[in-house]
Amino acid sequence: MDLNYTDEEKAFRDEVRAFLAEKLPKEISDKIRAGRNIGKEGYQWWHATLNERGWLNFNWPKEFGGAEWNAVQRHIFEEECAAAYAPRIVPFGLSMLGPVLQKFGSKAQQDYFLPRILNGEHWWCQGYSEPGAGSDLASLKTRAVRDGDHYVVNGQKTWTTLAQYANWIFCLVRTDPEAKAQEGISFLLIDMNTPGIQVRPIVLLDGTPEVNEVFFDDVRVPVENLVGEENKGWTYAKYLLTHERTNIAGVGFSQAGLDMVKRIARIETANGRPLIENPHFAARLARVEIDLMAMATTNMRIISQAAAGQAPGVESSMLKVKGTIIRQEINDLARRAVGPYAMPFASEAVAGDNDPIGPDYAAPVAAQYFNNRKLSIFGGSNEIQRGIIAKVKMGG
Repeated sequence: MDLNYTDEEKAFRDEVRAFLAEKLPKEISDKIRAGRNIGKEGYQWWHATLNERGWLNFNWPKEFGGAEWNAVQRHIFEEECAAAYAPRIVPFGLSMLGPVLQKFGSKAQQDYFLPRILNGEHWWCQGYSEPGAGSDLASLKTRAVRDGDHYVVNGQKTWTTLAQYANWIFCLVRTDPEAKAQEGISFLLIDMNTPGIQVRPIVLLDGTPEVNEVFFDDVRVPVENLVGEENKGWTYAKYLLTHERTNIAGVGFSQAGLDMVKRIARIETANGRPLIENPHFAARLARVEIDLMAMATTNMRIISQAAAGQAPGVESSMLKVKGTIIRQEINDLARRAVGPYAMPFASEAVAGDNDPIGPDYAAPVAAQYFNNRKLSIFGGSNEIQRGIIAKVKMGG
């Protein structure tokens, strides 16, 4: 792979930077930089802004109205958005469900749901994990029983990110309790406004309800909302997870975080000298930067394969593991760099509108450190991913 950018790619980077300079308000980027919550309205505004420019569905094929960017364009866009502290693109509809519907959905489902993902009418959340089925997802117990033209769904999902904002949820449900675990699961699309659905927030350390429990009590779902074939949902779930794990790598977020650590280390001192000149700290910084450069190259290769119509394979598990390790190491370096200012953990300084404790760059450090411990757990824990890698690559 040639890691030097072409003139066209450099021009594209300039185009992205100009767009961000024109369209991204300072008050929004300042909130993102400070680790503050921009709320549903902030995410929806950014979604609409990118859609208007034609840049929201950059990873979709042209046949579905996508921009179909190549790997380098996507990498440049994500890197520049992270560097500018733009809001993240909520991935559940665009990067997870969208590819599943494009590959396995019916024509009617594609025609109805895909445009509504783009125009923001539908905000999706992911109904996978359950209290007894996290990394061992195939042991899920949420049931869907066929009753004429409907499925009747009963059960519970947990750790459902941003479910408090969502009006649709894609769910894995058990439709054949007698079949082997993976063979009795189906993939359903469920309107969150259907009677019998209850969302309960789980308040995290930073004081925000980022994740939720979702309960289903005799929820009736039209049969036409079944994706693909009944009892074949595990195939679709695995396809979705490969895309999710590739996205979890978070190269742009890691690069922005690394740049912030360097900024802090140039300001904070140790023994009268800038922290960035401390040999031990500088060595850790260099090590994580080298790892990030290697991961970015691998990520571009995997994205290229996906753009060519190949589903990411075991490499997505590798990216998930390495990406989360790198982001957590960057969070730890930032926490150490701000020193005593990382000790107070005032949720109102992060989630609210109060002044930060200490320097402005210290405000989000503790929240990011603690919150991002989740990265090695969700999307399939790193321990599970290492097992997948060993099984595929070593024939375990």
